[in-house]
Amino acid sequence: MKAAVVRQNPDGYADVIEKELRPIRANEALLDMEYCGVCHTDLHVAAGDYGNKAGTVLGHEGIGIVKAIGSDVTSLKVGDRVSVAWFFEGCGHCEYCVSGNETFCREVKNAGYSVDGGMAEQAIVVADYAVKVPQNLSPIEASSITCAGVTTYKAIKVSGVKPGEWQVIFGAGGLGNLAIQYAKNVFGAKVIAVDINQDKLNLAKAIGADVIINSGEKDPIAAIKEVTGGLGAQSSIVCAVARVAFEQAVACLKPMGKMVAVALPNTDMTLSVPTTVFDGVEVAGSLVGTRLDLAEAFQFAAEGKVKPIVATRRLEEVNAIMMR
Repeated sequence: MKAAVVRQNPDGYADVIEKELRPIRANEALLDMEYCGVCHTDLHVAAGDYGNKAGTVLGHEGIGIVKAIGSDVTSLKVGDRVSVAWFFEGCGHCEYCVSGNETFCREVKNAGYSVDGGMAEQAIVVADYAVKVPQNLSPIEASSITCAGVTTYKAIKVSGVKPGEWQVIFGAGGLGNLAIQYAKNVFGAKVIAVDINQDKLNLAKAIGADVIINSGEKDPIAAIKEVTGGLGAQSSIVCAVARVAFEQAVACLKPMGKMVAVALPNTDMTLSVPTTVFDGVEVAGSLVGTRLDLAEAFQFAAEGKVKPIVATRRLEEVNAIMMR
């Protein structure tokens, strides 16, 4: 089969090679892959930013059809459409796995990083960790939900936003446009989108943002406080990689507000301890989502509440996609 793998000397791009898959084990399933999205994390892995993963098949936004199952598999059947997600497998018995926080398992395996992922013509998954895709959800759209969608959906859950509360989404790109849709259409929040790209902001407005703010043209903190009646927003989600976005996401909050970090910049942020103490502000991180989160995120998309914006290319064009 053809597969896109990390180069022997990682440089941010992939080699498309012929690769032979091993036989599946008793608890695994073999998939014929339909689609696999490109996430910015794939660029980090391909560049060796998280260690040299030479030869690893990239991709954790994968959707495939079950071609064969192992002898012990009862959760899947041939013909099912399922995911190849970043959360590939946990140990199943630690405090995180048994408490519904499995993505924080210390023995976690991640597709396209510590194990082979979905950017290939076929892939192997641990059957109980592959989440089924609803029949009325396009596999193209499901691909984006498998990472970008579930990541933002989970972050909004972590934020604790309630219907009618103001939530600020910093970054209106691939993650941000899905965050806006989940916040608005699933959680019932009033959404402010902040970005420096006016085209992305115009799209944010078109898909449901109540207010858009170009932070390259005006002070977003002042603008957010003006919109929210002077106090600030109840919560903020950071989908932008600029350090300043994280700092603004804290500064825009009302007392007892909560900022949730999603993006992964290669830098630190400045956080005022007196602000967190005197205003009771919370700063939290959110790491992708569990199998249950992904099933929920899929279902909301299947119901039409969220619609990813997707373009398709062939596997052989992976480096052109990474370049773009």
